[in-house]
Amino acid sequence: MSIENISQAKVADGWHKQYSHHSATLNCNMRFAIFLPPNASKENPVPVLYWLSGLTCTDENFMQKANAFKAAAEQGIAIVAPDTSPRGENVPNDESYDMGQGAGFYLNATQAPWNDHYHMYDYIVTELPALIEAYFPVTAIKSISGHSMGGHGALTIGIKNSDSYRSISAFSPISNPMQCPWGQKAFSQYLGSDIESWKQYDASELMKEHSIELPILVDQGEADNFLVEQLKPEQLIEAAKVNNTDLELRMQPGYDHSYFFISTFISDHIEFHAAYLNK
Repeated sequence: MSIENISQAKVADGWHKQYSHHSATLNCNMRFAIFLPPNASKENPVPVLYWLSGLTCTDENFMQKANAFKAAAEQGIAIVAPDTSPRGENVPNDESYDMGQGAGFYLNATQAPWNDHYHMYDYIVTELPALIEAYFPVTAIKSISGHSMGGHGALTIGIKNSDSYRSISAFSPISNPMQCPWGQKAFSQYLGSDIESWKQYDASELMKEHSIELPILVDQGEADNFLVEQLKPEQLIEAAKVNNTDLELRMQPGYDHSYFFISTFISDHIEFHAAYLNK
């Protein structure tokens, strides 16, 4: 494995750095960004919060708009933000914003033409952490968070790999993708017509099937224009009751789906994760 530094800037007494690398899992070149707090060193490796962004986003959205660095520096936590999907001239794409490049949905596609590249689930769970732990002063202790499509990814990945993470959080997650237009469109193309196979990437369905010991924090804006049709947090609440999942879902009056919302509450999420990462 090799990585190439694209950019770097000092921030909050730490460093924000952007890298590219070839992904064997995704069969293309990928980009990610990492924030290293000031206390991170070879002698003092730090835990990592993985952030998964939403539809149309890249690694830059969270890193440039979320205002997370000061809180992460204070808590001594690294943040890793991967891209949201495979990209490149040879990677299949779609004209619509909610399919193809920028819309990988953090799953392993089984259907052509997507299955040669769209294995974001394996990339996030296995390849990317191995790369980060090999090249940077971090430990294998990690938590996961995300927004919208990335909130869906954080929940499903965290639930299915609960022994690999300390905590899970999400902003405005697609909570029940099997029952919303975004999820139905993506799942039918990436996974095919076998609806039973869709359940492995639906947080509400997974919560019903798994007894999850990890703490989960979710923030949802009440003024989110995607709330009713696409996000369906009420399904997540009902699913959490089945196995008494430790879920705190906070409805935030007046807030929408944007990074203004995320930047307002990101410090809460970093403090939430720090309580478990720094144990």
